[in-house]
Amino acid sequence: MPKQKQPASLFISHGAPTLLETDVPAHHSLRGLAADLPRPRAVVAVSAHFETDRPVIGADPGPETIHDFYGFSRSLHEFQYPVSGSPDIARSIADAMAGEGVEVLVAGDQGLDHGIWVPLALVWPEADVPVIPFSIQPEQDALHHFRLGQALARAVPEDVLIVASGSMTHNLREFRGQGVNSPAPDWVSGFADWIADRVAAGDTDALLDFLDRSPSAARNHPTDEHFLPFFVALGAATASGKQWTGTPLHRSYTYGVIAMDTYRFDRAA
Repeated sequence: MPKQKQPASLFISHGAPTLLETDVPAHHSLRGLAADLPRPRAVVAVSAHFETDRPVIGADPGPETIHDFYGFSRSLHEFQYPVSGSPDIARSIADAMAGEGVEVLVAGDQGLDHGIWVPLALVWPEADVPVIPFSIQPEQDALHHFRLGQALARAVPEDVLIVASGSMTHNLREFRGQGVNSPAPDWVSGFADWIADRVAAGDTDALLDFLDRSPSAARNHPTDEHFLPFFVALGAATASGKQWTGTPLHRSYTYGVIAMDTYRFDRAA
């Protein structure tokens, strides 16, 4: 089967760091993702765990694998994802975004948090696709990140893929006591289903207003930093001002309350 064209962007729910080692459907979905995509020259990885007050792009030629968690297996704490960066591409993206009035700070020593290396180590386990980290601004809203995605997509070369990593649902207060294969309660599945329906309808306005329109938004996202990368990915598909399409590549749940949805977004032809 021929590979599909490169999408405008991907949104990946990265779940817990244990996703790298756990036999769950989301793990296997990410393992097979690269087989259906053209190989990008590099990836711009927008992570929910890279939080700044203004946009920052990483330009480290050999970004560190950051173990920004505790209490997991020794193998996870010792895992290394020895991928290269791409300072030239990072700086060219920052320059192009500045030309659109979006100031982006270039950080020469920015590593990769687990929101980046956990999913990408499944998609490209050989660590042979350069990775450029890009930050979110947790004090800003969905519209800010949607517009950031539009500007980023216009600045990124065509053979560089935008991968936004967050979580379709992210309420860790409800996480305790759940088994990895626990069923999703209605307030979790209802939210993920509503997003899927709005994506299928191409309803940008409803998605941007998810806090008021979607069921159980506040319960699924007590803070919304893990969902903000979704809007960067969505914005990237509208950079040309045309209609967009969104396709769910995977939908499942881990620990009952964590929806592990992956979406690809494409610009309308």
